[in-house]
Amino acid sequence: MTKVFGAPHEQVVFCHDEATGLKAIIAIYSTALGPALGGTRFYPYASEDEALADVLNLSKGMAYKNALADLDLGGGKAVIIGDPTAIKSEGLLRAYGRFVQSLHGRYFTACDVGTFSEDMDVIARECSYVTGRTLAHGGAGDSSILTAFGVFQGMRAAAEHTWGEPSLRGRRVGIEGVGKVGHRLVEHLIADGAEVIITDVVEAAIDRVRAEHPEVQVVDGHAALAGAEIDVYAPCALGGALDDATVEMLRAKIVCGGANNQLAHSGIEKQLADRGVLYAPDYVVNSGGVIQVADEIEGFDFDRARQKATGIFDTTRRIFQIAADEGVPPAVAADRLAERRMSEIGRLRGILVNS
Repeated sequence: MTKVFGAPHEQVVFCHDEATGLKAIIAIYSTALGPALGGTRFYPYASEDEALADVLNLSKGMAYKNALADLDLGGGKAVIIGDPTAIKSEGLLRAYGRFVQSLHGRYFTACDVGTFSEDMDVIARECSYVTGRTLAHGGAGDSSILTAFGVFQGMRAAAEHTWGEPSLRGRRVGIEGVGKVGHRLVEHLIADGAEVIITDVVEAAIDRVRAEHPEVQVVDGHAALAGAEIDVYAPCALGGALDDATVEMLRAKIVCGGANNQLAHSGIEKQLADRGVLYAPDYVVNSGGVIQVADEIEGFDFDRARQKATGIFDTTRRIFQIAADEGVPPAVAADRLAERRMSEIGRLRGILVNS
């Protein structure tokens, strides 16, 4: 059983509205750098314990992601338990908005798996702390645009570190999950001259990619992709893709994808390093989306947000260098860099400023 008080989170809130069927959990990992920002995942978890474990892990990842994205924001996340195709309604979303509002700005929400910009517009009818809204309501729209762009920047940095050139031209890249982020990543890779192989549990997602790029190859499932002759493995579906079995079969020299929490458990990062696989930490390379929605807080400007997202290339490159200098896996180097920023900048909150 997952224990809330065994985790270093600042606050965990359980939200229940029986009339609409809302069952949600909001987890705030840290507000050292500012209000917590992270999306709302709407997913049919098998149990409440599974949902709690997920939101605790995701909120920690958001704190580290926001720190390394050079944002003055802390980390939080929320999950709504249930099948969004069956129970999502205006009433449920508005009830959820009331719960977010009750935190008085300690947590800003946005889109994630199972939620969309249109949902954020509904939540915003009850809540002031919502980002990732539609363009019609002054928002940033689909955050997967810069998420995919950022993953591509991280992949370029990994390619430079591995092969000496910041390009995927002539490389074989396997993408697992071609939904919101994955299908946009395909576009960047094709434009860069890469050969792309994909898999997805949703046939329609595969069909959409194949309709636009018939040259893209398709394989059947996770094991087939992970064990394929590829140069780069890009997990872009749900977390936990990198488990012991996957690491053993992996032939790629680089792992760089858009999914959150790709490492199934602690120690996987060392297994990858021991096998000579360069892992680009997920919360570093997939931070383009949070950069996009964070920009919305001060009045969205796409060009400004995209320019900031280009910095993911330099941040990823810096992490690889720290890892090499300190003799640790990149995931450890990234954690240290994020923790240093949270500690050094968060300390400034101890300096009293009269308002």
